[in-house]
Amino acid sequence: MINKKFIKKLKKEYDKRESERSQIINSSNVILHNSKRIIFSLHRGNIQEAKNKLTETEKIFKKLEKKFGHKRIAEEGSYRAGAEEYVEAKMFYLVLTGKKIDKIKEVDLGFNSYLGGLCDLTGELVRKAVNEAASGNLGEVEKIKETINEIMSELTEFDMVGYLRTKYDQAKHNLRKIEQIDYEIKIRD
Repeated sequence: MINKKFIKKLKKEYDKRESERSQIINSSNVILHNSKRIIFSLHRGNIQEAKNKLTETEKIFKKLEKKFGHKRIAEEGSYRAGAEEYVEAKMFYLVLTGKKIDKIKEVDLGFNSYLGGLCDLTGELVRKAVNEAASGNLGEVEKIKETINEIMSELTEFDMVGYLRTKYDQAKHNLRKIEQIDYEIKIRD
């Protein structure tokens, strides 16, 4: 009643897909963890270490894309999580090194990665502002507030829903936090 050749073919396709999935997940986990390390390096002021990790991480992206293609890797949730964390790390690096937030040329990423990463970037910027305020660098807090304001101004142009809406709401909360920090600094002066 069952065509055994058909079932064998299905099994072969399934096994291939699971092998790909496992490889993508493993590499994506490295991307995710590297991105977190980049962010921590940046908070510690170690720009060169962050730059080196960014380069290392971008090589992993390129290997994945070459081996499986962008469409295939983008199907995996672990890849999307790693890509979003990478965007957050890369954008944080760009901001701290005085560069413009822009399309990342080294890696092919979708709009979801960019939007989620930009929303999360606001949280890292608030954290940076708190550390700067604690160190007495009040001018830096004002610059960070301006950057978050600019990001949020652009993000309001999107009608985000679902997962991205949650990210956007968190970014709005981060804007309120930086405004509160700025307010408290100004009333103390």
